[in-house]
Amino acid sequence: MKIKMDKKLIIAVLLIVIAGAIGFVLYVQTNANSDVKEVSYNEFLEAVEARQVSTVYLVDEAKIKGIFSDGTVFVTDNPRTENFKEMLLKNQIKVEEHKANATLTNALSTLGVILVIGGMGLYLSKQASKQTSREFSRMSNFEAIPQEEVKVTFAQVAGNAEAKESILDLVDFLRYPEKYGKYGARIPRGVILYGPPGTGKTLLAKALAGEAGVPFYAVSGSDFIQIYAGLGAGRIRSLFKKAREKGKCVIFIDEIDALGKKRDGINGNDESDRTLNALLTEMSGFNENEGIIVIAATNRLDTLDDALLRPGRFDRQVEVGLPDVKARHQILQVHSRQKPLSQNIDLGKLAHQTVYFSGAELESLLNEAAILAAKQGAQHIDLSHIDKAYYTVIAGEEKKDRSMISKKDREITAYHEAGHALVTKLIAPENRVTKVTIIPSTKGAGGFSMNIPPDRMYRSKQEMVHNIQIALAGRIAEEIVYGEENITTGASNDIEKATEIVTAMVKHFGMNKKAGMINYDVLYGGRSVGMDSEVISECRRIMEELYQETKQLMEEHMNILKEITALLLDKETLNEEDLNEIIFSREKAAI
Repeated sequence: MKIKMDKKLIIAVLLIVIAGAIGFVLYVQTNANSDVKEVSYNEFLEAVEARQVSTVYLVDEAKIKGIFSDGTVFVTDNPRTENFKEMLLKNQIKVEEHKANATLTNALSTLGVILVIGGMGLYLSKQASKQTSREFSRMSNFEAIPQEEVKVTFAQVAGNAEAKESILDLVDFLRYPEKYGKYGARIPRGVILYGPPGTGKTLLAKALAGEAGVPFYAVSGSDFIQIYAGLGAGRIRSLFKKAREKGKCVIFIDEIDALGKKRDGINGNDESDRTLNALLTEMSGFNENEGIIVIAATNRLDTLDDALLRPGRFDRQVEVGLPDVKARHQILQVHSRQKPLSQNIDLGKLAHQTVYFSGAELESLLNEAAILAAKQGAQHIDLSHIDKAYYTVIAGEEKKDRSMISKKDREITAYHEAGHALVTKLIAPENRVTKVTIIPSTKGAGGFSMNIPPDRMYRSKQEMVHNIQIALAGRIAEEIVYGEENITTGASNDIEKATEIVTAMVKHFGMNKKAGMINYDVLYGGRSVGMDSEVISECRRIMEELYQETKQLMEEHMNILKEITALLLDKETLNEEDLNEIIFSREKAAI
């Protein structure tokens, strides 16, 4: 430690001496010039003609120095002309040529600047080293949740029956490792839980630790991605070292795609590769009976590096998908246990209304309803709270101040949303349109039409075509009523959805004869460069044909469109009963 202090002292003294030397030279030079008289060049020429100049010192600088006959030292501008010296000599003036007197000063200044910059660089380097050390120390301080504090069990995880069953044997292994050792079985070292966000992947991992009664480490893949070389790999090693010290435990790595994306010449970089290699090495180095299980979670299994998925690493992949109606009912029951629900709330019916809701969204739905009831001071959470919370989760809060919305904009929104609702009812009667509103939301929607399809395992080509038509219906209504030149930007999100569907049909699912049964992402490695122009032209053709087909359908039912729009402008929000009364009464009248 003393040596380090001596080095710092030497550097500090050296910098002070250099700064002092530079200051002294500048001080001397300034004082040397303080008694010098400055004259203009014209005054100098007049003095030369009057024979009042005795000596001139020529230097390659902007100013030259000289001495008058009375001994006064002066400076004047240097004309830098070729015959200047000759002119002086002809006037019998003594001429002395010197090098620039700033050479020493410039040299010292340059040296000083170099040393100061070098000193600052040294200081910043040491600070960066300290920062790296602090970062490593901070992020290497992984703390496990003790087994007695892991309160989650599989009884608290509703739905996900298949996923729970897939990892139950891991619980059994952690409890009774000798049972599997007797048969020479190797328990999977790693399990990847994949599926959409909010489906309960983290909850399942925590339940595994809770059921097995072992400590739980929870980290994120982004925790290991750092700007400092080697820091991410060091954190990996530190995490697994601590896990080994605990013995049996569960390590949960959320968003592992941040750490383990597929490596190629485009996306890869040295630091990410080192970090991923460190993870692979640590997992390969497990003793089969150590009782350490690594659970990782991702939304996109297809983006992960193949090395992660080979046997001996994350060799078991478990899908955690969106819950079906039965699972949604179970999830709603779990999250409503501590909530005073009104007796008229049917959770089974609510489960049917929440198609494509994740577990997290279902929890958020009941929580929003509870907040609304608490704000109103209600005794129970009733249907009105559930209904409002339902649309809050989907579209956001209703905007309170609507004074800035013009009458014309309100009418455009009404026709747009009426178009969506009408086409849904006409071409997809199995879908439910539970709400149509022109009240803008805090999520930026001017209004929305709630279209709930039935639960399905697969999506048919016909269903995807219908979804494109429903998405285009809002723009079509605008064009029919206001003309092609007056269509608005309100359909931007609809066009985006329609484009995603038609692109998937042509590129991924082989649903177009001309493009063929080819997955173009596989063919071109996921890159758009080199994309067959037929794919683009087919997508455009399909969109145009469906647009015209839907437009014709809407024109045939313009009277219904106008009636829905008028009622929307009057009531602002319509439910399914309102729509059915308008549409089906009109159809019966037509018959």
